[in-house]
Amino acid sequence: GSGECSSQFPVLQKLWRGTGAPELRRLAGLAALQCALAQGTAEQGVPLLEELKAAYPRDADVLYLGAKLYLKGWNAQVAEMFAKNPSSYRVNQLSAEIFETQGNYTEAAAEYAKAIQKNPRAVNLHYGRGRALLLGSHDAAALDSARQEFEAELALNAEDAAAEYQIGQILEVQGDREGAEKRFEKARALRPDFPEALLALAKIRSRQQRYGDAIPLLQRVVAQQPDNETAHYNLMLAYRKAGQTEAAAREKDTLDRLQRPPSGEFSDFLKKLGEKQQP
Repeated sequence: GSGECSSQFPVLQKLWRGTGAPELRRLAGLAALQCALAQGTAEQGVPLLEELKAAYPRDADVLYLGAKLYLKGWNAQVAEMFAKNPSSYRVNQLSAEIFETQGNYTEAAAEYAKAIQKNPRAVNLHYGRGRALLLGSHDAAALDSARQEFEAELALNAEDAAAEYQIGQILEVQGDREGAEKRFEKARALRPDFPEALLALAKIRSRQQRYGDAIPLLQRVVAQQPDNETAHYNLMLAYRKAGQTEAAAREKDTLDRLQRPPSGEFSDFLKKLGEKQQP
């Protein structure tokens, strides 16, 4: 129990930091970390966790207890914020983010709106509301409202590449390809290695039959995101259209590898099981 832990923690921590047998030290460190969790003392637990992670960076027990410690700390901080400053815009912002993770986008947008009302100059609130609106619906009204939020974010922070990109996405859906292109270019100018903006621009260049311009953009995307199937597919097409057949074949091989189902004994077993269920 936590009562026993208060007296045992120093003993276990001393064993962990001692010069005993490695496995005994590891077990003592894990037990000390469990004590810190039981007592709810993140101040003691975090330094100990960092020591254990440095010694055992891939140890599942260490990572599991670490996840529990950070989650407990996060829950405690949230509870403290709600209790000590319930009227803060940060409470609404956090509520919105929680609703988003739950897929409740209408509630999320409403909480962002409350946060904006309380602190109209705070950055990231308009962006968050715009994102929630888009996640909730792609109808015409939602697109217009979301764009207004992203524009409001840019009025507060003109360097927000993500807001520029989101407006570009909206304009493209609305059929304003020229406007979308300008926004994607602005997003790339603000953040030169923004993969989503690079990919969006590459698709536009391919549509314009400017394959020589599309290819370097796509190459930069796959360099950053080697498993991005959409980027590899568009790069394969661009190579083909540009007459670079060998490069296109290499991209096709890469794409086939990425799309190939996982192999192995368990996968083979599942495949056979599926075959047996066929009538």
